[in-house]
Amino acid sequence: MVDLRLLRFFIAIFEENNITAAANRCHVSQPSLSAGLKQLEQELGGLLFERSKKGVKALDSAHYLYPLALKLVEEARQLPGLFKAKAARQKLRLAVMPDISQWRLAQLLKKIQLAIPHLDLELVDYHSPADCRLTLDALRHEEEIFFPLWEEDYVLCVPLGHELARAEQIKPEQLHGFDFIECPPCEAHQQTIGLLACSNMSLNLVAKAESKSLVMSLVLAGFGVSFLPDGLIEDEPRIVQVKFDGPRMFRRIGLCYPSHQSIAPTLALLLRYLAKG
Repeated sequence: MVDLRLLRFFIAIFEENNITAAANRCHVSQPSLSAGLKQLEQELGGLLFERSKKGVKALDSAHYLYPLALKLVEEARQLPGLFKAKAARQKLRLAVMPDISQWRLAQLLKKIQLAIPHLDLELVDYHSPADCRLTLDALRHEEEIFFPLWEEDYVLCVPLGHELARAEQIKPEQLHGFDFIECPPCEAHQQTIGLLACSNMSLNLVAKAESKSLVMSLVLAGFGVSFLPDGLIEDEPRIVQVKFDGPRMFRRIGLCYPSHQSIAPTLALLLRYLAKG
């Protein structure tokens, strides 16, 4: 690896065309500069200058090396500043729940970018350690604070070609006996099942899935109908939303962060920005 000090010697000699002037410029003795040039030529495997009593004359090899040497020396000079700038950048680690609206997530990310310029943002798996979590209010831990961001309505979803796809509106009792895909953790699904049970009616539970994305896949496969958040199916043309004449079912999505410890400065800045609307 070439010593940057030797490259600085070379640049001075190339620009001054004189060993003595270059030595004065580099604040070293003439013998030290000459020794440095000789070492550089040995490392590169060829002469760089033609020496004479009148001074030095750059050879073709020197003309080739000069722009490369300038670039290397300048990049080395900038390194400390680049590291300081990187260290000064603010950081935020956000754990993102799956099965949420990608469009609404993108809108939130835009707001984060506006709230905290020059931010190093890291999106991580939902269960990874983070400064805050983007999740449902129903999934807030006891020691967490929930900052609401948006709501997503649950809508009745049926695949194209299903007999319910042509209905303008469905009453709860009209779902009696239909094949239904259940997401056990979902409050909306349990609410619908309970609503029908109160009228001695039931759904035909044909499949279960632990996530809304998997429920959507089962709907698309034709297993049955189900309720899904409107944000999740906003870009899925193969699913038909049927108006449901029942109580509103929705979920709140927001940021969860610990209440028992100091929050990250970047998160505090973001919350203040979001609170302004």
